[in-house]
Amino acid sequence: MTEPIALSEGEIKEQVGRLDGWEIRDGRLRKQFTFRTFLRAIAFVNSLAYVAEGAGHHPDLTINYNKVTVRIITHAVDALTERDFSLARLIDERLSSTLIIQADS
Repeated sequence: MTEPIALSEGEIKEQVGRLDGWEIRDGRLRKQFTFRTFLRAIAFVNSLAYVAEGAGHHPDLTINYNKVTVRIITHAVDALTERDFSLARLIDERLSSTLIIQADS
């Protein structure tokens, strides 16, 4: 596998604009998911673990009762790369669920 290449600020802005609900915070790609219960949040984390393992790219996760915050960065280069945005898209595509409470709810 080739060494990941850090994206420019312009490339990051363009990429994040293509994602739903993701933001850049503290140099990381970040999204918070809210669920109706703690167990649903944990089920999401378990599913996310399989997606991340399959992608060979592992996010930082924080669980606060029914909220899961996902933070992604390519640790090898300590910057955002295409791999980060690719994982965010996978998470959205494979783990979108009616169990997630939308931000405007």
